[in-house]
Amino acid sequence: MANWSDPRPNVAPFGTADAGTRTAAYDAGLRSYMLSVYNYMSSGVLLTGIVALLFAQSGLAAQVLSTPLRYVIMLAPLAFVMVLSFGINRLSTAATQGLYWAFAVVMGLSLSSIFLVYTGTSIATTFFATAAAFAGLSLYGYTTKRDLSAFGTFLIMGVIGLLVASVINMFVQSSGLQLVISFVGVLLFAGLTAYDTQKIKSIYAQVAGTDMMGKSVVMGALSLYLDFINMFTFLLQFMGDRR
Repeated sequence: MANWSDPRPNVAPFGTADAGTRTAAYDAGLRSYMLSVYNYMSSGVLLTGIVALLFAQSGLAAQVLSTPLRYVIMLAPLAFVMVLSFGINRLSTAATQGLYWAFAVVMGLSLSSIFLVYTGTSIATTFFATAAAFAGLSLYGYTTKRDLSAFGTFLIMGVIGLLVASVINMFVQSSGLQLVISFVGVLLFAGLTAYDTQKIKSIYAQVAGTDMMGKSVVMGALSLYLDFINMFTFLLQFMGDRR
């Protein structure tokens, strides 16, 4: 984690003209960087939503998701995330961007099942509620002076525990446990939204002016995308009205 007291390298002392110029340039670059991250993230969510809706309305989702092919569709997004996460140093910026958009499309196919389970009104209501919560949490992560890195380890461990509990519940099929999983999931990914925003902000100091800039934008967008989608799906289990 970068030093949050001042992550900017080679900044001249405050009170000099050079310091003011460099600080202004750094802040402008940071705003542009974060705007690019948010644009990629929101465009990815929009693409996923469009694909999910069209796939469900076409009738193909009901047919395909009732066959063993549904497991391929469910696991495909995880494969894209692993390729992006572990192969980022070997990928070009264009390849990273292409994989991100492909991931958003595949994720849309996977999420099309929600349109078969929940009403359109409840999906829209939950989406806007998630968007409002995400905006507030991300703004907090961007503006707070508090170092959230200590919470990051706890939150990541919580996500691992959540995955284990979800796998267990696939076998026991407990509605009570599912309710607990959903509640904890909303809290964990709410916390991760703030944590990841601060982390993405700190990374800018390391990648500014390097060839990693473009790939860093995509990976930052991917992190926030996953926070948003997971918070949305867990919240939907509370707010969603089933058909």
